[in-house]
Amino acid sequence: MSSVEAERPKPEAFLDEARLEARAQSARGKLKIFLGASPGVGKTYSMLEDARMRKRAGIDVVVALIETHGRAETAALLGELESLPRRAVDYRGQTLTELDLDALLARRPRLALIDELAHTNAPGSRHPKRWQDVMEVIDAGIDVTTTLNIQHIESLNDAIARITGVRVQETVPDEALQRADDIELIDLPPEELIKRLNDGKVYVPQQVGRALENFFTKGKLTALRELALRTAASRVDADMLAWMDANAVRGPWPTDERLLVCVNEAPVAKTLVRTGKRMADRARIPWLAVTVVTPRHEALGAEANQMTREALTLAATLGAETATLYAETDVAGELLTYARKNNANRILVGRARSHSSWLQRLSGTFREAVSERLLDQGTDFEITVISPHARLARKMAKKAVASSHCAWRGKSRMMIEAAGSAGLATLIAWPLWPFVPVAAISIPYLVAVLLVSFRQGLGGAILASTLGFLSFNFFFTTPYYSFEVEQHESVVALIVFFISAIFTGTLASRLKAQVESMRAAQRRTETLYDFARKIASVTKTDDVLWAAVSHVARVLDCHSLILMPDARGALQQVQGFPSIDELDARAEGAARWAYEKNEPAGLGTSTLPMSEWLFVPLSTARGAFGVIGVQFRDKARTLDPETSRLLMAVEDQVSVAVERTRLTNELANARVSAESDKLRTALLNSVSHDLRTPLVSVIGAISSLADKTQHLSASDSQELTQTALDEARRLDRYVQNLLDMTRLGHGALKARRAAVDLREIVGRVRTDLERVLGQHTLVVEMPRNLPMVDVDPVLIGQALANVLENAAKYAPAGSSILISAHVKAPWMHLAVSDEGPGIPASEKELVFDAFHRVSRGDGQPAGTGLGLAIVRGLIEAHGGTVKARDGLSGNGTIIELTLPLAQERCTEESEAP
Repeated sequence: MSSVEAERPKPEAFLDEARLEARAQSARGKLKIFLGASPGVGKTYSMLEDARMRKRAGIDVVVALIETHGRAETAALLGELESLPRRAVDYRGQTLTELDLDALLARRPRLALIDELAHTNAPGSRHPKRWQDVMEVIDAGIDVTTTLNIQHIESLNDAIARITGVRVQETVPDEALQRADDIELIDLPPEELIKRLNDGKVYVPQQVGRALENFFTKGKLTALRELALRTAASRVDADMLAWMDANAVRGPWPTDERLLVCVNEAPVAKTLVRTGKRMADRARIPWLAVTVVTPRHEALGAEANQMTREALTLAATLGAETATLYAETDVAGELLTYARKNNANRILVGRARSHSSWLQRLSGTFREAVSERLLDQGTDFEITVISPHARLARKMAKKAVASSHCAWRGKSRMMIEAAGSAGLATLIAWPLWPFVPVAAISIPYLVAVLLVSFRQGLGGAILASTLGFLSFNFFFTTPYYSFEVEQHESVVALIVFFISAIFTGTLASRLKAQVESMRAAQRRTETLYDFARKIASVTKTDDVLWAAVSHVARVLDCHSLILMPDARGALQQVQGFPSIDELDARAEGAARWAYEKNEPAGLGTSTLPMSEWLFVPLSTARGAFGVIGVQFRDKARTLDPETSRLLMAVEDQVSVAVERTRLTNELANARVSAESDKLRTALLNSVSHDLRTPLVSVIGAISSLADKTQHLSASDSQELTQTALDEARRLDRYVQNLLDMTRLGHGALKARRAAVDLREIVGRVRTDLERVLGQHTLVVEMPRNLPMVDVDPVLIGQALANVLENAAKYAPAGSSILISAHVKAPWMHLAVSDEGPGIPASEKELVFDAFHRVSRGDGQPAGTGLGLAIVRGLIEAHGGTVKARDGLSGNGTIIELTLPLAQERCTEESEAP
């Protein structure tokens, strides 16, 4: 890199500046945090002084919630400021007061004061934590100033516990601090803070002594002060680095680094996550938190799996990218593969735990710890192994002992099966002993070990192998009925037996775990495939939504529903499995929040977590269009990462499927609209030209007859009258065609069928069209003995007239038009042939569509394009067909109509052409 390039500002810095400018210009409010090392340093006092100064500067300031803790000097500063009343909450017979979030959003001041950012809200509040209320206020465009003690920062929780001996329960995620626009450190030396405490300016006199003994010691306050200074310094350092980036100041920038935190079911998992967060922040690198699921996880208890879920949830809250990996046995290899794929060059892992039971210690000898395998195989990674603090280790040991007692009680069945299998194998081998070699006696024991291991896993295999080994030695090796062995061959046989039993049991237990894992994977794959197949085949939105709720309810064993807004914007249930009559207020609030904010809400989330329902928004590129809600049948069940990912996958597939159906409907509507526009244009052209032409002729002829100044001869008057009559009839046919087309489209055309002589219909039409056919020779070839046809004479006459008029229009003057008929039971075939230019093969079917006209250039005859379409409609109303084909000589067109015969139906089956 050249020196010029090195001195250029980084593009990322400009992007950050653009984001900051966009953020400043957006409706989002600003957050300022007054940070202190401990209670009593003056955070609330400094916040109120700052608010008074800003109020004097003309800013609209409102006190949303301030905790004075009985301090008179703090309460005195509230006099000049407007305060909002608090919201009363009933909890277990007590009345608690909390921030009235809705009142604050309705008041919409320029600046709101909200004390104690880490406070936990009373159950039933919209958010479980006050910092979440603050985030909502900021997103609404209101500036907020608040206070926070250093011990409430989530990533420092373990460090604070080591310093003070107390683990703080109320914490604020580091992300909230990162969203702060300004952090002001309120610093006070430990000596002055202790003096304030003795003077009664921090706690009431009854609490001073206990506070001095437990928390407010000089050493602890000094350590907390150092943490507060480091936190503030890291914020200043981050601002400095951003400035250096923007101004091309050279420095040591960390690049292409990522931290991978390995989480398991141990109680130290949360400590790993918090440590990883601090390491990532100090190195200013992204970080990932992953856990590896193996077949043995199926045997873990609910508590162990809950620890893993809580650790991953904590990691996601602290800003990590979380993932769940799957492996059969090689956990370390799967972690290293994932790290290489995601460019993570630093790995954080916990030290191997000590085993609490002899069975775990025995099985542990065959299995190397994950941390040790990572150190052996991950030579190209920077690997950090941490162990729990002594206090946590003791707590883990106590919990391990308690869990071992529970596990011992739970493994009683395994012990009974192992002992029973060894006894049964002995009973089977006993009568065979005199007849088979001693080595063959081991086969029943191996079979017993195989069966127990397949049912109870590795622990059962080890126990069954041990009992089988002892039984084999006691009953079938000399000296009998003793555990002594006097023959070297027997020693070798016993050792071979024990190794074979352990090996067989291990393979069987591993096979069982793999089979169970494959079954679980197969079930997941089958359900996902079934769901994907269902939503891929449906074409209606309701079918997609029904497939979604039924799939989620079946897979998660829960109640499932989908809510979508109605015309008024209120969320209404559109699908449910089973259908839910009514949601409670908390569930409705969570659903509304998820829909409006396009974020999950309800059970297991940070918004309305007291609700029994979890709602996930359904959204596309156009925005949210609904929410999907789940209520677990097991009330004790919580939202784990696997369930969350499944819901996210279903939400994505449903959103894509709904968008597909919407696009399909929109495309169909667009086609209908385009066709309607085409028909409307054709109709307007018809009305403006084809209908107007005969009308002009009628008006001209009648005007000439009415003009008294003209002396017309009798022949001229007769000719004008005939012209007006012919054009009026032509106009009547056009109008009748339009009316018939409308009736055909609505199915309102009813044929009044009767036995009619087809020659009479042809004769009447020939007379009506005498003037239209005047320039052509009409030839009729119809046998006299033609049978009657079962038709409506008026409708068939109109259809024949349309065909003849169409032939006369396109056939050249002086040419012949032929009408012929023949019988092919049970149909009468009526054909009209002309000597016109013919119809292209590609348009022989299209000519029967409404308003379709064969393109002939500018010289084509006028017409509406309805004639042949009406012909097909009229003929099909009688059960017949109509088709166009080329003339016999290769020129012209033949329009052939098939009509039903009125005579007795022929016995032979005949298909209509």
